[in-house]
Amino acid sequence: MQIYLPVAEMTINVALLLAMGLSVGVLSGLFGIGGGFIVTPLLIFLGVPAPIAVGTGAAQVAASSVSGAISHWTRRTIDFKMAGILLLGGLFGSSFGVMMQRWLKAVGQLELFISFVYVVLLGTIGTLMLIESIEALRRRTAAKAAGTSGPSRGSHHNWIQGLPLKTRFPVSKLYISTLPPIALGMLVGWLTAIMGVGGGFLLVPALIYLLRMPTRIVIGTSVFQIMFVTAYTTAMQAWQNQTVDLLLGLPLMIGGVIGAQYGLRLGQKLQAEQLRIFLALLVLGVALRITVDLAVPPQEVYSIETTRKR
Repeated sequence: MQIYLPVAEMTINVALLLAMGLSVGVLSGLFGIGGGFIVTPLLIFLGVPAPIAVGTGAAQVAASSVSGAISHWTRRTIDFKMAGILLLGGLFGSSFGVMMQRWLKAVGQLELFISFVYVVLLGTIGTLMLIESIEALRRRTAAKAAGTSGPSRGSHHNWIQGLPLKTRFPVSKLYISTLPPIALGMLVGWLTAIMGVGGGFLLVPALIYLLRMPTRIVIGTSVFQIMFVTAYTTAMQAWQNQTVDLLLGLPLMIGGVIGAQYGLRLGQKLQAEQLRIFLALLVLGVALRITVDLAVPPQEVYSIETTRKR
């Protein structure tokens, strides 16, 4: 069944959108990510203009995150204090990102900038995550074979431990500065506005490797924070840039809410190292796909289209 999208000004198959939303919802529940870094490129691949794909992608992420956040809340795997600090920074970062997107659109560089940021961030983060996760899984296997528990990730200290304005996070069992979570929240909020993502592909590894939070708590906290940031960003995009297509987002939201429940159940059955390896491979796959699109010349270098009178 084909529907016409008034904002994107194109037709698209509803069943395809539902399947996309379902798949991204599974990823949201499984990894604690919003899934926007998957759905936004997919929409662009289908011909949806990049600004509308970004704005509508944020709406879909918000919907799928609600379902995941409720489930994590019932399982008590959310650090609300950490989520609140991340959210504070996220709102500032998102506001700046919406203004920056408007400027990039005005100068005609928005689509190129979005693709470039995707390739750089996803390629870098995916590679680092894959290397670390494989090494962690190797150490775990070796320790199990030797009959030892292996080294604990939380036993190491880094430069973050020396920062001021420290506070305790009882759920995560941390005593660290509030500055890194605020900075992370601002960066994630900016990415949400610019790329239409929840930012979980950056937030999850940062909380695990930099702040040393337990993986299960990280996933729940990430989903909870993403829910609010993406909802705020969606409202800002609709108000400031008019780039949210509700008819495009509704099937994605329905599929995302359903898929998040299945992803959450699957995630409970996997080891933390396995979750991180799968996420790293997924991130690298998306980065590779976008790189190919940037490198391969289009079949039609120039195109002509009519414009509506304002």
